[in-house]
This record gives sequence, C-alpha cells and structure tokens, in this order.
Amino acid sequence: MSGKAQQQSRIKELITLGREQKYLTYAEVNDHLPEDISDPEQVEDIIRMINDMGIPVHESAPDADALMLADADTDEAAAEEAAAALAAVETDIGRTTDPVRMYMREMGTVELLTREGEIEIAKRIEEGIREVMGAIAHFPGTVDHILSEYTRVTTEGGRLSDVLSGYIDPDDG
Repeated sequence: MSGKAQQQSRIKELITLGREQKYLTYAEVNDHLPEDISDPEQVEDIIRMINDMGIPVHESAPDADALMLADADTDEAAAEEAAAALAAVETDIGRTTDPVRMYMREMGTVELLTREGEIEIAKRIEEGIREVMGAIAHFPGTVDHILSEYTRVTTEGGRLSDVLSGYIDPDDG
C-alpha cells in the first residue's frame, strides 16, 4: 500500500472510530496522524475538518450526557472527502515560520472559556477582592492613612474617588 493510500486509510479509520464513539480525543487524532505531520497549522486543519464532519474533538472523553446531546450524522462520502483533504493538507506548501502566526494557530486549538467558566472566575476575583479589602481594613494604619488622604483631597482639591473605590459595608456580612 502506498504512503498516501495508507494515510487515507488511517484517516478513514479515525473517522469511523469518531462515528462509533460520536467524538474523538486529541490523543486519538494524534495517534492516527502520520508522523510527518507535525505542523500545528496542518493538525488544526485536520481537526477543523473532523469537526466540520460533525465529530467533535475533545481534550478528554466526554461524559454520557454530553454524548446523548451530540448528533453526529456523517456518511462514507464525507470520510473519503476528509481523507482526500488530509492528503491535500500534507502537500500544502504554505507553512509559516513566523512565531506569532504559529502561536496564534496553536492558540486556535485551545478551548475558550464558557459563560459559566467566566462567571466562576469573576466570582472568585470578587471574593478575593473582598478578602483583601477586609485584611487591609483591619491593618492599624489604614484608617489614619485614609483620613489623611481625605483631608488632603478636601483642602487641596481633587476627587475623593481618586482615593477610594468601593467600600466595605458592615451590613453585607
């Protein structure tokens, strides 16, 4: 079997596996790729092609609930098209050596935060700010410093918002 035919065969196996599982992991994709494909741009193109076929690619195997929600409808023609696309990617001459472009392409394969993830991080930041403000408020020189800054702002002019941003309300508990 020629090298190109073998590569297409391995990609067909990968797509068949993806159809059976209704997902693929990055490790499975990496295991089925030929050794000479190491360019992040090519790997990203292959993963995008697999995703376009309706087979999601995950860092690790998703749970059963996520699989039930996924509806992967692919056919044999799509598998052959993907294998042909892989062969075309391999012969692609447009590889870049620009570090910024390489970094951006690699970052394109990293999952972004979800809405829930962003909310969780924002809550942790707010809690951390509250803890820091509480610790600073209990430091002996803090009240004296704030009062001296208040006096300076009222006598020399300026805005109090330059000194204070937010406050601790003892009723918030």
